[in-house]
Amino acid sequence: MMPTAVDFKNVSTTGLESSPVAEALAGLRANEARYFHNKYKHVFEVVPAAEAASVLAWVNRILDEERHITISSEPLEVSVNDVETIHWVHVFYRSGLALNVLWDTANPKKHAVGIKLSEGMDVPEEFSSFKFAHQRSKLAGTIRGSYFVIKGDYPF
Repeated sequence: MMPTAVDFKNVSTTGLESSPVAEALAGLRANEARYFHNKYKHVFEVVPAAEAASVLAWVNRILDEERHITISSEPLEVSVNDVETIHWVHVFYRSGLALNVLWDTANPKKHAVGIKLSEGMDVPEEFSSFKFAHQRSKLAGTIRGSYFVIKGDYPF
């Protein structure tokens, strides 16, 4: 299957319909697409998670080895973006969770996991100890976000 470009002007829940917060998650996905368009002039594309097993394995390894985190929600979509020197992976989960792994190949100090929660979802147990900042988005409503720095080395 070919990757699907995310339209941030006409937000669609396609691919996210099984989420109880599908509209908010679609807005969050569109918010990411708008960011990549505005900052990098890059088209943000997604594929079904079932087609990205090796990418999911890389993300899951980082979560497990860095923080002993296992995501209980089903992954729905994955986006892989290489912009400038950054390898950036986004995973959108059924619960409304959106994770991204930022891996700057030119700067080992810029390796991090970003966590975003869609409006209307509870904080997942896996992230109950995290502090979340709030951000307003026209596309996604209120986004709660947090992150942690990756200390280990996880070549992709």
